Amino acid sequence: MLVVDGANVVGSRPDGWWRDRGKAAQKLCSGLVDALQAGRLEPPVIVVLEGAARQGVREQEQSGLRVVHASGSGDDTIADVAAHQVGAGEAVTVVTADRELRGRLQSAGSKVVGPGWLLDRIETPA
Repeated sequence: MLVVDGANVVGSRPDGWWRDRGKAAQKLCSGLVDALQAGRLEPPVIVVLEGAARQGVREQEQSGLRVVHASGSGDDTIADVAAHQVGAGEAVTVVTADRELRGRLQSAGSKVVGPGWLLDRIETPA
């Protein structure tokens, strides 16, 4: 299972995402669905959105992607989602570059990869 820190992945590239966080979240989720459908990612994938990014994509499950809205801290929601899945016996990989969150996740049994790993899989070559 893959859990995505939406804010961290979107924020990893200075492409103007801060002007419209909802649109940036929508673009990320669309890229995740495309990668799932093309076989570049394996389901299930959970993306956690927080703050203004939640306005761009409603909570839903579609084509192997589950969108979760953080009601408070995105980091806490990511840690909770990952811990629940690890507790259920799932192998969990979380995509984030947040150092504090990375430490929390690894000590709870999750593998962690950076945003570049995911972006390589969701961005199609020109």
